Amino acid sequence: MKSAVVRLTTSATRTLPRWLLLAICMVYAVTGLFGRDPWKNEDAAGFGIMWTLANGSWQDWLLPNLAGKAITSSGPLSYWLGAISLRIFGPWLNPIGATHIVTACLLCISCAFVWYSSYLLGRRAEVQPFKYAFGGEPSSRDYGRTLADGALLILLGCFGMAERSHETTPEITQLACIAIMLYGLIRSIDKPKQGALWWGFALGLLLLAANPALLVALLVSTAVLTLVTRELRSTALLTIGLPVLALIAIAWPLTAYIALSDEARAYLHAWIFGNIHTFSGSPASALFYALKNLPLYTWPAWPLAAWSWYSWAGLRRAPHVTIALSVISALLILIALQTNETNRLFLLLLPALSILATFALPTLKRGTINAIDWFALLSFTILGSFVWIVWIAQQTGFPAQIAHNLARLAPGFQAEFRLPAFIIALLVTGCWIALVHWRLARHPKVLWRSVILSSAGTTLMWVLLMTLWLPLVNYSRTYRDVAAQIAHHLPTDYQCISPVRLGDAQIASFAYFGAMRFAFDNEDCDVLLRQDTWDYGAPASLSPFVWKLVWEGHRPADRDERFRLYVRSERVRKR
Repeated sequence: MKSAVVRLTTSATRTLPRWLLLAICMVYAVTGLFGRDPWKNEDAAGFGIMWTLANGSWQDWLLPNLAGKAITSSGPLSYWLGAISLRIFGPWLNPIGATHIVTACLLCISCAFVWYSSYLLGRRAEVQPFKYAFGGEPSSRDYGRTLADGALLILLGCFGMAERSHETTPEITQLACIAIMLYGLIRSIDKPKQGALWWGFALGLLLLAANPALLVALLVSTAVLTLVTRELRSTALLTIGLPVLALIAIAWPLTAYIALSDEARAYLHAWIFGNIHTFSGSPASALFYALKNLPLYTWPAWPLAAWSWYSWAGLRRAPHVTIALSVISALLILIALQTNETNRLFLLLLPALSILATFALPTLKRGTINAIDWFALLSFTILGSFVWIVWIAQQTGFPAQIAHNLARLAPGFQAEFRLPAFIIALLVTGCWIALVHWRLARHPKVLWRSVILSSAGTTLMWVLLMTLWLPLVNYSRTYRDVAAQIAHHLPTDYQCISPVRLGDAQIASFAYFGAMRFAFDNEDCDVLLRQDTWDYGAPASLSPFVWKLVWEGHRPADRDERFRLYVRSERVRKR
């Protein structure tokens, strides 16, 4: 399809007010970050590492760890940012809220660079609408701004953004780096030096936030991109971008090696080769997991991106298709090669998918737009109503069946009425009703009309969940109460705790909430804390010691996890 097929008038490119876009981003970014505990799994683990760094020594900053356990699944950048924020804002906020400030800022940065990337692509000559003989077509500036608004709405409308983008994990930093990298590639078309600087800066930070395997995949995709896309010149990327990347990327490993040669050697070896090993699996299981979960996670970006690729058939080697597609392809290959079934890389697809998807908006037929609108309207209205009904059941006990199911799923949970949360939920619900009325009554012709309900609906659901349901969700996903119970049964003079089958989230939560001292590498500890999905029996006794079970329990909302605390017999006799 050539660009002449796109026929638009000026009225179709009316942009959203800047204040409204900023308000949507801020509400989306901030909601759900404060007034809660770290949640299982990655959220609590990420916070625990940041907490360790903020209260640790300079060695901890060079080789990030979780209460003494080396963490090599990603680079240190995310943990540095969270620990710095914790030290700056910790005196005014609680530590958890202080680390979440970084999460909100990184999400806003990602949104900003997706918007500007789409804006630059939307101004290019090859994508401009048909020029009428007597005028009336939109200017390239207005057209670019409208497409940028659409890309931002698509990004915020993706189902997978909601929870993942509000966690203290390395993925939110990687998301921002991917968005900046895309901007650098697009900017390098008309300003090669500036674009190369952004590209090298983003990839250098990405290595510090992720792992070498991800960097190599994106470097290869960039090399292929320069061969496919004539508008993208590789000279500046090689002479400016690569040196910037190398300077940023080598700073941390070199410093760590100079300061802590033996420890750093083992740590960096695990960081490099351990992460390479995570992408050496059989594609069958990873592909099956991706096929089950990726379509919903990336909805509605993926069908729009697919339609964009199809509808711009005559311009598939143009930058607005190839740049985004190069990043998508590299990430999909990594997803297929993962040894573990996880969605941690899914989030990184969303910036490129959103940029490619926004170019589907000018080519959508009226029937398709109406179908997308009605799907969003019905699904989010039903889901929003369900959230309200469950909240009413929490507060009043009616409907009785829903209240009974809640009591069964979260035994011991006591609902409380929170006026600020109730008012916010009412306001957001009122905004949703007003938006639906505007969309149905006015029948606007603007390009972004097909995604405004999806974006607003996702925001509605997230805000409702993080206001009306926040106490319930927090109760179901925190380890605070379990940590308090374990800490209560610990001997007052114990040396250390040896963890058995504990995940990073559990270690982080127990260390933070219970001030527990863990030891790794087979140290001789006098306390053992074990997680079992079923009863394995008592630990083997080592003469002259005997392990005694002093406590067992689990989180009320999780019947599969069961923790058992053992103390060596001589410690029991001393109490």
